[in-house]
Amino acid sequence: MNETTEDKTASAPPPQKKGFSGLHVFGIVLLTIVATVGVGYWWLSHYVFPDNFEPVTLDASEQNSLNTKLNTLGINTQGGGSGGPLKPEPYSEEGASREVRFSERELNGMLANNTDLAQRLAVDLSDNLLSALLLVPLEEDFPVLGGRTLRVNAGVELSFANGRPLVKLKGVSLMGVPIPNAWLGNLKNVDLVNEFGANPGFWQSFAAGVDYIQVEDGQLLVRLKE
Repeated sequence: MNETTEDKTASAPPPQKKGFSGLHVFGIVLLTIVATVGVGYWWLSHYVFPDNFEPVTLDASEQNSLNTKLNTLGINTQGGGSGGPLKPEPYSEEGASREVRFSERELNGMLANNTDLAQRLAVDLSDNLLSALLLVPLEEDFPVLGGRTLRVNAGVELSFANGRPLVKLKGVSLMGVPIPNAWLGNLKNVDLVNEFGANPGFWQSFAAGVDYIQVEDGQLLVRLKE
C-alpha cells in the first residue's frame, strides 16, 4: 500500500512556475521604450528647445485701465511726447492715490510692449506667490548648450505680516531642475526683509516705504506709505 502511494507521488508532474511569458516581457519593454521616448521628447521640447511665449494683447478696455494707472504713477503712455508741451504746475500730494494695483494680464501686457522681453518673460500671480518664467538665449560659443535657449523659472513669496512686507525666494529652476539652496547663497525660504532689513540699504528702504502688499490669484496690490 505504501509503495503504490510513493509511485503516484513520484510520477506526479511538478507544478508549473508562474511568471511572465515572452510576450509579456516584450510588451513591458515596448511600453518602457515608448514612455521614455515620450518623456524625453516632452523634456527636450519644454526645456531645451522651448517655443517663445505668445505676448499678452490687452483689449481696448484693459489698455485704457492700464494707461490710467500708469499715468497716475507719472508714466507717460502717449509715447513720443505727443501730449503737447508741458505746462508748469505746483506740486501737490492732495488727493493722490498711494495704492497701486495691477492684474496679471496688465503686467504681462506691459512686458509685451518691450520688444526684448515680449516673447521671453512671463509673470504669474497666485496667492502670496509671484512666479516668473524667463527664456535666455545662449551664445553660439557657449559650452554644450551653445545656440540653445535656457528656460529659467523662479518663485518669490510676497505677503504682509507683523506690520511689514515679507519677501521669500521660494526657488529657482534651470530647465526644470531645481537649483540647490547652497548655490543660491542659502537664501531659499529666507525672509529677505527680516534678514537684511536691519542694515541700511535696499531692503530697509523697501520695507519702510510699503504700507501693505498682497498677491492673490491674478492680482497684485501695493499700498505705499506717506
